[in-house]
Amino acid sequence: MFQLTNRLIKEFASLDDTKGRRRTGLFVAEGGKCVGELLSTFRARYVFASPQWLDGKDVVAGEVVEASPAMLRQLTRLQATPQAIAFFEIPETGDIPEAKGLTVALDRVQDPGNMGTILRCCDWMGVDTVVATTDTVDCFNPKAVQASMGALAHVKVYYTDLPDYLDRTSQPVYGTFLDGDNIYDQALGQEGIVVMGNEGSGVSPEVERHVTRRLYIPPYPADSVHVESLNVGMATAIVLSQFRSRKA
Repeated sequence: MFQLTNRLIKEFASLDDTKGRRRTGLFVAEGGKCVGELLSTFRARYVFASPQWLDGKDVVAGEVVEASPAMLRQLTRLQATPQAIAFFEIPETGDIPEAKGLTVALDRVQDPGNMGTILRCCDWMGVDTVVATTDTVDCFNPKAVQASMGALAHVKVYYTDLPDYLDRTSQPVYGTFLDGDNIYDQALGQEGIVVMGNEGSGVSPEVERHVTRRLYIPPYPADSVHVESLNVGMATAIVLSQFRSRKA
């Protein structure tokens, strides 16, 4: 019978921190839907789940544990007890593939919730590659994984020197700026790199110099009082939806 030792509990708790994830090579996913999606792509070392969730499923993992509600509560980071919690091995990302179709580039995005939302938007809009600066939040942060709702199974994130990556591309590079052209009036292709900037300071000067198409998401109506700006996750959804709405 599986024993949940104090050593394992401490190891699992360390996954909240980037250093812990690097040391163990693991990340955590919680919730039946999220775990179910990721099992199709990532190798699970441990899966803890209720008998009801496991019923009828062929779950492949290093250790599959039929967990009691008390054990799940002991492991969860969520307020409500999930039906399943899994600890997956972080894969090697390999080289960034040649850009085809739309690629999203993240410039110093810091909030894990925003990262997860962006991944979910990318998955919904058919974008399977995200390229990010090395100081962008880790996509395997538990909050990012939770907010992505399993999108990590379909969207791969590559961390790199973003200005250098953009310098080598032949594709158009789009970015959103207050002095950009109204996105709703623009002809948008189905290929290119869409840059989304930091929550507070937007696109950095080092990345901005590589942008070839400056876009602006105007408020509606333009002459009324609005909040100062859009959340970067919301902005990503709007931008990608505009690209997809122009698809022939």
